[in-house]
Amino acid sequence: MKVLALSSSRVGNGGYLESARLLIEEFLGTEGLTIAFIPFASVQTNYEEYGNMVKQALKGLPYIITTAMNDDARAVIEAADVIMVGGGNTFKLLHDIYDLDLFRIIQTKVRTGTPYIGWSAGANLCGRTISTTNDMPIIQPRSFEAFGFFPFQVNPHYLNQKIEGHNGETRDQRLEEFLVLNPSMPIIGIPEGTALRLNNGELLFIGDKEGVCFEGQEGRIPTKGVVRPGEILSHLL
Repeated sequence: MKVLALSSSRVGNGGYLESARLLIEEFLGTEGLTIAFIPFASVQTNYEEYGNMVKQALKGLPYIITTAMNDDARAVIEAADVIMVGGGNTFKLLHDIYDLDLFRIIQTKVRTGTPYIGWSAGANLCGRTISTTNDMPIIQPRSFEAFGFFPFQVNPHYLNQKIEGHNGETRDQRLEEFLVLNPSMPIIGIPEGTALRLNNGELLFIGDKEGVCFEGQEGRIPTKGVVRPGEILSHLL
């Protein structure tokens, strides 16, 4: 499989997909590939406008991008050389993919060699389930089961911050709660500006910031380790 899971579409005050553009080009190469862009994570932006944002951000690269709509998504995906899934709300994204009967076709294409690129919500779907997303469950998908390209959980936009006077759980505490109940499912937290790249059986953490790896063990407190830029994580596959 070839999978590029990006934490976010923007980094800091940078432009839309500005930081991702070079990673996408390096991942796909210079061949004129056709890309099926899946916009279903969007809630407040219409799909055509969302697709145009992506096309504009990647303008000049040798790819033909077609936005999958509700009525032609299967045909667009079947014809594509690459599947690209944008960010937004993870629950809506997975709900629509199940509702439009696209789950198995995407999963099968990627598992048989079609490159997959996803950011934010699109990156969440690379893991085993969407149970470690940061998003609010604004709609209920048929299942929390994700594509499972990675045999672990993903947490995009990872940031652990304790605000003085605020009594809600931190990100780490929420992820640790998941591991208490699911100790056999590690979680990789990818901060904005970082990504996971799977190619030829090698899983690489890329970016200029450190990520984190949470692991659980039955009856024990989950552990948290640092993932360094350039670190190979193939042992998790």
